[in-house]
Amino acid sequence: QVQLLESGGGLVQAGGSLRLSCTASGNFASISAMAWYRQAPGKQREFVAVQVSGGAKNYADSVKGRFSISRNYADNTVELQMNSLKPEDTAVYYCNADIRKSRGRPGNDYWGQGTQVTVST
Repeated sequence: QVQLLESGGGLVQAGGSLRLSCTASGNFASISAMAWYRQAPGKQREFVAVQVSGGAKNYADSVKGRFSISRNYADNTVELQMNSLKPEDTAVYYCNADIRKSRGRPGNDYWGQGTQVTVST
C-alpha cells in the first residue's frame, strides 16, 4: 500500500519560515512527479509547486520567489521550504505524487493527509 506522510506544519508569524516534508512509502516502481497543493477554508484546493522526475520545477505565481520545492530521489521525499510567509498562505497543505506501482503501467495520483499551516499577522 502506497502512503504519503507529511510533517512540518505549524503556526508562524508573518514574514517567518516553515519547511514541510513528505515521504512516500510502500511498494512501487517509480515516482514521476511530487507536488504540493493547499486548501484554505472555504476555497478550492490549489496548486502550489511541483518537481518532476527530470528535475524541472514549477510554482504558482502567488508563491514564486518565496517557496522552494526540492526532492530527494533516494528517499522518495519532497520538501517545501516556505519563506516570507503571509497570512494568505494559511491553509492545509497536501503532498501529491504521481506513482507507478509497476513498470509499464500508468501512474496514479496519491495524496497525503494534509498538514496545517497558519500564518498570523
